[in-house]
Amino acid sequence: MSGSSGPTGPGLDALPASARTRVVALTADVLPAVVRLPPALRRVAEFAPVRRARLGAGAIITALADEEFRERVATQVAGRTSPDREDDAAGRAALAWLLRPEGWPTVVEEAAVELAERDGATERDEAEAARLRQRLEQVEQTLREVRAAHKVQVEEYKVEVSTLRRKLGEARAGERSAREEAEEATRAAEERRTATETASAAQDKELRRLRAQVERAEAELSAGRRAARSERDEGSLRARMLLDTVLESAAGLQRELALPPVSGAPGDRIERELAEAGAPAAASTAVPGGATPAVLEQYLSLPRARLLVDGYNVSKTAWPESTLEAQRTRLLGALAPLVARTGAEATVVFDAASSSTRPVVRVPRGVKVLFSPEGVIADDVLRELVAAEPRGRMVVVVSSDRAVATDVSRAGARAVASEALLGLLARTS
Repeated sequence: MSGSSGPTGPGLDALPASARTRVVALTADVLPAVVRLPPALRRVAEFAPVRRARLGAGAIITALADEEFRERVATQVAGRTSPDREDDAAGRAALAWLLRPEGWPTVVEEAAVELAERDGATERDEAEAARLRQRLEQVEQTLREVRAAHKVQVEEYKVEVSTLRRKLGEARAGERSAREEAEEATRAAEERRTATETASAAQDKELRRLRAQVERAEAELSAGRRAARSERDEGSLRARMLLDTVLESAAGLQRELALPPVSGAPGDRIERELAEAGAPAAASTAVPGGATPAVLEQYLSLPRARLLVDGYNVSKTAWPESTLEAQRTRLLGALAPLVARTGAEATVVFDAASSSTRPVVRVPRGVKVLFSPEGVIADDVLRELVAAEPRGRMVVVVSSDRAVATDVSRAGARAVASEALLGLLARTS
């Protein structure tokens, strides 16, 4: 090692940051040649010099706290680097700290003072440059605003000038037209004055004739209204009597045949089979549907209306970012008040074709919930439920799937898009 150990001086932590960085760089350059490397630096020594300094900086600084290791590093650095080649303060301080020549603490302190002065001057220059840049940006922004305002004002002036020119042209044209009309009116007045006296008697006679025609037309209109009202009342009476007759006949036929009250629905058998196959069901409820929210509500208000809902088709339309469990909970919770209000019979079918397990669902009172069997999609379950219903019953299927809508419509059901049900649910809540 060139130079002596010298008196005790500042530690590595006391060096300026740039000098410490230079110490790490010098150590990283000679690291593979240093004998008896600490375990923490053996792997670092295998890296390229730049990576050694970047990735092993912490380990190198820690190892340099050992005086023996520093001396071994100084030996390698002294063989490769001449102190005279370092012409900057950071390099001089780094070499002095590693090699420890005579008077090295003084070299380190002088380099530290020089670096501090240089860093202070640099910071002041940077602060002044930043202040000038900020001032320049403010001036440029003010200039842009002034230019923009000037441009807007010029455009406004152009529009105003164009408007004034158009109005001036219109005024001149209007003046010419008014003058021509005045002249024409003067000539016409002269002509009318000569014809007025001879036409006055004829006009009075024509006025009397027209008044008589108006009176006759009003009398005929009043008579027509009375006749139409009489015919409409008579038609309403006949229709009401026919309806009462049909209702009384139906009631009499029910008493004659001793028919028991109707319980259940045609789709109950299919729902039981799906439940036995592993698709848990819950209590029945009602949900509105229709081409629009208003039409859907009319459908569900009909007697014994049945609502079938493609569960995930509706929930993914409304809450695509939520989990499937959260979608099921929100959909069923939104259906509950609507079902309670309309009294419709409602079944929600969730697709579980690709799953062998069925989640536990907390269902509000009045709503049935089905999960399609494994290997069977919810669309097919909806088609089967519609096919089980008698034609003529109001069955509403809520799904935005075009194929499902086409098939259930052929089977006699009413197909309604998911958005209509969501709109009705939002209005109900």
